[in-house]
Amino acid sequence: MNLVWYRNNLRSIDNQPLVEACQSQSPVVALYCFDPRQFEKDRYGFMRTGKFRARFLIESVQTLRQQLAQLNIPLLIYREKPESILPRLVQQLGVEKIFLQREWTRDEEHVLGCVRRAEGMSAVEFYQALDQFLLHPDDVSFAVPADVPRVFTKFRKHVEKELKVRKPLSAPLPRPTENLASAEPARKESSIPDLEGLGLKAFTSDPRSAFPFRGGELAAQERIDQYFWQTENLRTYKHTRNGLVGTEYSSKLSPWLANGSLSARQVYWQVKEFERQVVANEDTYWLVFELLWRDFFKYVSLKHGDRIFQLGGILQKDYEWQHAPAELQRWINGETEYDFVNANMREIAATGWMSNRGRQNVASYFARERQQDWRTGAAYFESLLLDYDVHSNYGNWMYNSGVGNDPRDRHFNINSQAERYDPEHAFRNLWLKESNG
Repeated sequence: MNLVWYRNNLRSIDNQPLVEACQSQSPVVALYCFDPRQFEKDRYGFMRTGKFRARFLIESVQTLRQQLAQLNIPLLIYREKPESILPRLVQQLGVEKIFLQREWTRDEEHVLGCVRRAEGMSAVEFYQALDQFLLHPDDVSFAVPADVPRVFTKFRKHVEKELKVRKPLSAPLPRPTENLASAEPARKESSIPDLEGLGLKAFTSDPRSAFPFRGGELAAQERIDQYFWQTENLRTYKHTRNGLVGTEYSSKLSPWLANGSLSARQVYWQVKEFERQVVANEDTYWLVFELLWRDFFKYVSLKHGDRIFQLGGILQKDYEWQHAPAELQRWINGETEYDFVNANMREIAATGWMSNRGRQNVASYFARERQQDWRTGAAYFESLLLDYDVHSNYGNWMYNSGVGNDPRDRHFNINSQAERYDPEHAFRNLWLKESNG
């Protein structure tokens, strides 16, 4: 039997491990683990996966189970550590091969190591695919990871000389109906937890949220259809992407990209089709530009490994960082001297979402202006952000803290930023007026 172990690639279309697992005549079963370690508090006291991302994740897994059922592939779901459940499934179902997306950051490597070392796993073959990139490492013009450029502009110019983006893979053909019965011994104990089952409280979404969407690959495709084709908002993306209020100022695709309900390749080829049918302009280019930023931070973490989690970052710079609990709490509560920072911090606390412009300003304030340990801010974002992605989150925090890939070592003028991007105070009024709580 072949087993597809899902982690951060929660889709049935354009999924290389799934396609490879289905190439033989062997029965195929899929697995997703709500790893209890992801629902514990980190060293800073933050829940590693907070309620917003957890609910989005639950919705994504629900959709994945439905999509795989159409392929006659059962998705087994457990709230257990992978190193506990996988050896049981190997023995119970006769699993010989495990197909998965390759991850290389600290926690994911630790989990895979635990699985490989578990009793009964030595004879199992593992097939890993680098499936989360827009540009596969085999298709770029520099040696990976040794020669990954330090600066994004150099990276972009390298890859844009000949942009090789692979076409998305179709979903595999449905398996024979008897494939569903192959996992019957394990299906009885498999279920999707609710928020309470993950140790979190159920909640009602804030009506002010700029991201009111559900998780899962079907919702991701609906958003592309709406943002690209129904409204054609893509044609003005660059001009609106620094907005702050509402669902339409940006594509909002990042949460689905983060947990793999959507692939960067799928987005890219939809952009290309939009350019063919509607218009090709600087706005359509800019969405691809943002996908390249996403890739860049993945390449950075490939090159530098655990340095992305170290206080000195990839530059190993030694600033005089502070660890003041009162400063942290003021920042979290939105009680700083800047109303623009406060509005953004209240938005993320209430919704799990913050605009790109907001993220840069609140990070610059916390790390550069108040000189607080940037990793604390990154951990807070990890807990709350719907679109948390380890590479982008830590890459951006390093960048804004002066220990990463920013060649200019910039420091934001927050008052100037607020007046430029929120001149009528619409965003600040939305989140700071007393009538809104």
